[in-house]
Amino acid sequence: MLRLLVYLLFILSVAFASAGIVLSSRLRNRYKSGFFSTLMYFQVFIFTFGFYCIWGQLVIKTFLAEYVSPESITRFSDISTLLGLPFIVFAWLMLIRFSLEISGRKSSNWFVFWFLLINFLVITGLGYLLSGKTDMKPMLLVKYYFIILNFLYTISASFIILFPGKNRSVLFKYENRIAAFSITILMTIQVITLYFYKTEAITGMIFIFLFFAGNSFLPVYLSYGTMITAFYEESFKDLSFDDFCKKFEVSPRESDIIREICNGLSNKEISDKLFISLQTVKDHTHRIYIKTNVKSRAQLMNLVREVKGMKN
Repeated sequence: MLRLLVYLLFILSVAFASAGIVLSSRLRNRYKSGFFSTLMYFQVFIFTFGFYCIWGQLVIKTFLAEYVSPESITRFSDISTLLGLPFIVFAWLMLIRFSLEISGRKSSNWFVFWFLLINFLVITGLGYLLSGKTDMKPMLLVKYYFIILNFLYTISASFIILFPGKNRSVLFKYENRIAAFSITILMTIQVITLYFYKTEAITGMIFIFLFFAGNSFLPVYLSYGTMITAFYEESFKDLSFDDFCKKFEVSPRESDIIREICNGLSNKEISDKLFISLQTVKDHTHRIYIKTNVKSRAQLMNLVREVKGMKN
């Protein structure tokens, strides 16, 4: 029964990894944006780490146990895990870069340099400790390394997504919140499961499932749970103004105000023309900004400038 569950879990792991990489590739090909390439690289690195270091340990202990001494298996397992750590470092780098880029920020080359330098120094120190300079079991040391840094970098990415930069974020505000809180919750469940894992097979299988399912969340959510198309001018060129309003759930009165804003009228002029109070115009404008995720009239006008029928 347990072996059957392991086979099923491996199939699910392959499915989650394939879905994450394929969906990321589709997003990149559809929108031609660099941050979707970053997302795809994150998927490749994180799942390479998953299969090499997580599933690899299971394969080593399963197929070599009959032919190699336990001490040799342990040594080989420690070395292979250490060699696989660069994959998780590059995955964390891609996650941070993706969160910066999708939030309207840019990551400098110096950031990449210092990030890699610091993390590879940490791996070097970890390798020194794994060489027998500590009484702690090597795999226990690697486990705590993963838990601490995975928590640190995922929280950092969530914070960046939750508080985007001055440039327009690719996601709406509520979508930013969903993405940030979701990856935080998924990571927290992962590390808690890993923390309590000792040698129990079921706990280990639960962690593997959470690892592969959790890390496929972002491309799935961006593909099916967001309105990313609203932020690409290509998607507006064939839209009518009515379709634009439906896409952003803009009410008929709010659509009238958008038209007048794009015609250059002030709030007072809109109030006089539509026979509504000035405060009502301000309230509607505030709701329009929230729905379209803009912060000024200029941004709103830029957002709808390609829509057909704006002056009809």
